[in-house]
Amino acid sequence: MSDPILDEIDALGGKLAQARDSITRRFIGQTRVVDLVLSTLLCGGHGLLIGLPGLGKTRLVETLSTVMGLDGKRVQFTPDLMPGDITGSMVIDSHGSGQGELSFREGPVFTNLLLADEINRTPPKTQSALLEAMEEGQVSADGVTRSLPTPFLVAATQNPVEFDGTYPLPEAQLDRFLLKVVLPIPERDAELEILARHAGGFDPRDV
Repeated sequence: MSDPILDEIDALGGKLAQARDSITRRFIGQTRVVDLVLSTLLCGGHGLLIGLPGLGKTRLVETLSTVMGLDGKRVQFTPDLMPGDITGSMVIDSHGSGQGELSFREGPVFTNLLLADEINRTPPKTQSALLEAMEEGQVSADGVTRSLPTPFLVAATQNPVEFDGTYPLPEAQLDRFLLKVVLPIPERDAELEILARHAGGFDPRDV
């Protein structure tokens, strides 16, 4: 007689193997990176992806969201980004009656997988908007605490070579990340396969 728990573990292992295979077909030459990002997701942690432009950091997170069936949103971090642009803010809603009332409009943080693109390009004041969300899975605004969807994960990207117009991540922010994953430049054979697929009109969203 089989153990139900073991059956569930085997089924989960099969699903993860399918997800990994699907991701690696879209994200070429970075098998180790895919394994680390999947491990971060399974542990319920947040991941910081560091790599040169063009290595597919954003593509990896978007693919992960699609393959795992998670609701994903992307925020491009810029110097003029405000905390409310991430967490949400109070807005006046008139409901067409001419008598406005304040209501909370959820920001992109209300999702399962938030892609914080180039997180170090926004000032620490805005970076800190993610501290409560990443640690406690909630957002406090206007004296009200609102829970985020479950699971809630942050995948942040960072360019390691361009420092003009960037802000170092404070220790409190770095502490929220379970893993820092450095993306290496693909091997020669992987680069040739990427070029061949690109020349042939390959679209990873069709895989």
